[in-house]
Amino acid sequence: MTLAAQNIASQLMTLAEYLKFDDGTDTRYELVNGELLVMPPESDLNQRIASLLFAYFLQQGIPPYRLRIGAEIVVSGSRATTRFPDVMILSEALAIALEGATRSTIMPEMPPPLLVVEVVSPKQETRAYRYKRSEYAARGITEYWIVDPMQQKVTVLEWVEGLYEETVYIDDRAIVSPLLGSLELTAAQILQGR
Repeated sequence: MTLAAQNIASQLMTLAEYLKFDDGTDTRYELVNGELLVMPPESDLNQRIASLLFAYFLQQGIPPYRLRIGAEIVVSGSRATTRFPDVMILSEALAIALEGATRSTIMPEMPPPLLVVEVVSPKQETRAYRYKRSEYAARGITEYWIVDPMQQKVTVLEWVEGLYEETVYIDDRAIVSPLLGSLELTAAQILQGR
């Protein structure tokens, strides 16, 4: 992080300040409750899992313009917060809202994604299972997958009457998606990224 970024990171930022922020590097940041946090590089396994799911969703007939890797979403927190899910499936309305945008950021006034996938990184379990779960629920995301290579499970959360209901998949159990139906994809296949 550059000295300028360190100075800014020590102060709380608004969403507008964050969206204008550029430290002149390729460093990725999330804004978490107004704090600028460096995003560590993803592991090879996490990238393979995200790529596998992206390709699988394409095979299921999701058009490429409705799939995202590396896009960010503004969620609610005690202060401004953004997240970078590993994979997202967008609604038609959201894909249209992002057309021509100079930054792939899903703003609060835009519709939420239909499905968000987070691949858990080591020592980041609380973020995926607790913080992001409540943030994505508050944002109205109807389906949220937590792919956890450390615990060897895939948790599919479905928004039902104001709360997420979860189904946990392990081993060779085929995933059932509320959005996509029964899939020919098992938890083991996802967790191996193959």
